[in-house]
Amino acid sequence: MAYKTVNPFNNKEVKSFTSLTEQEVAAKIDQADACYKEWRKTDFATRRAVMKKAATIMRENKAKFAGLVTLEMGKLISDAEGEVDLTADIFDYYADNAEEFLAPETLKPKDGRKAYVEHDSIGIILCVEPWNFPYYQLVRVAATNLMAGNVVMVKHASIVPQCAEAFEQLLLDAGAPKGAYTNLFVDSKHIAGIIQDRRIRGVAVTGSEKAGASVASEAGKALKKSTMELGGSDAFIVLEDADLDKACEWGLWGRMNNTGQCCVAAKRFIVVESVADKLLKQMTECFSKLKAGDPMDRNTTLGPLSSEAAAQEIAELTETAIKHGAKAVVGGKRPDMPGAFMEATILTNITKENPVFYKEFFGPVAMFFTVPDEKAAIELANDSEFGLGGTVFSKDVERAKKVASQIDTGMVFINRPTWTSPDLPFGGVKHSGYGRELSKEGILEFVNRKLIYIEN
Repeated sequence: MAYKTVNPFNNKEVKSFTSLTEQEVAAKIDQADACYKEWRKTDFATRRAVMKKAATIMRENKAKFAGLVTLEMGKLISDAEGEVDLTADIFDYYADNAEEFLAPETLKPKDGRKAYVEHDSIGIILCVEPWNFPYYQLVRVAATNLMAGNVVMVKHASIVPQCAEAFEQLLLDAGAPKGAYTNLFVDSKHIAGIIQDRRIRGVAVTGSEKAGASVASEAGKALKKSTMELGGSDAFIVLEDADLDKACEWGLWGRMNNTGQCCVAAKRFIVVESVADKLLKQMTECFSKLKAGDPMDRNTTLGPLSSEAAAQEIAELTETAIKHGAKAVVGGKRPDMPGAFMEATILTNITKENPVFYKEFFGPVAMFFTVPDEKAAIELANDSEFGLGGTVFSKDVERAKKVASQIDTGMVFINRPTWTSPDLPFGGVKHSGYGRELSKEGILEFVNRKLIYIEN
């Protein structure tokens, strides 16, 4: 797998990179292991200083960091700037809270003796990360593990190599020693061999079901702890008492954020029939107004997908849906312009027999379903192999909470789409994976919760 920057706005190659040899990978693991033996001994103040400096550098150089994201995967420049801010916020969050999260927990054994649980680092954590949020995905594993005393090695996506290099250099500039955070330009086929190295103690993956299943299998065979944040097909439930203007506004954002290339994007709109026609009309008008163009231009409201291959895949999936009876009420094809673009699309009339019914549309395509009532909405929402996020819209918050409790996912948001914040646990169930990132939950995934028991 070649690492290269290809601008999806015009599909022109900008820069290519050389993958590491096995010998170079081995040397980097040696360096990471040597670093870990020292880093694990550092105090929280030392670790905190690195996190704080990294956050400061990102904010002071926002234009540079954001520009690389837009260049390499086509994110609208304003959204890329938002990702830089979010990444800096996560650095700050763990700098401020990790010591408290990892403080020893006092236990009260029935025998009257003293006992407590301490949280120890475990070693090198190998992370396999995607392209859709080139910094945010990295900081979720870097800030947690570095603050916990672990070190991190990351295989980033092959289409965002400059973002990968920038993040590694960021941590070096912030004062992290060499080996604390290591970027690996390696082919996916080499991941299994790296996992087998006895010094790799944990594996974290964000990506597709296929990638997750493959890496989880290798981690399991090597008896390594793993976390998986995989795909999603979030339900966006709109009940008959919802504020439709708000549902439309948030629905547009929830589906089109990052050009629809988000694991927790609103992908399946499930609307009670008494308000379905009205909401569909509103959403169709909003979708049709999106303006495709240069993601560096702040007037652009619909950027390209991350690559030509991604655009072809989403167009083919849409074509399959239509061939099997779905209707594109807006969009439905690729626009006649250069670059990796796909029209903003809403598909209706999708039956369970349609091959796309259980598919994840990782792009600017919304599936719109009409259901008779709340009960049917819950059943349809749960009729999915995925279980990452979800949304319930209702003016009656108590009602919405009861519905949310019945949705089989890792996260449900009421009256707004699923999103992320440093202090909220992020993760799913079913084919969306296991484990949690962010909040206190995230920093506890790769630590040894060691019991200390005192007889006298």
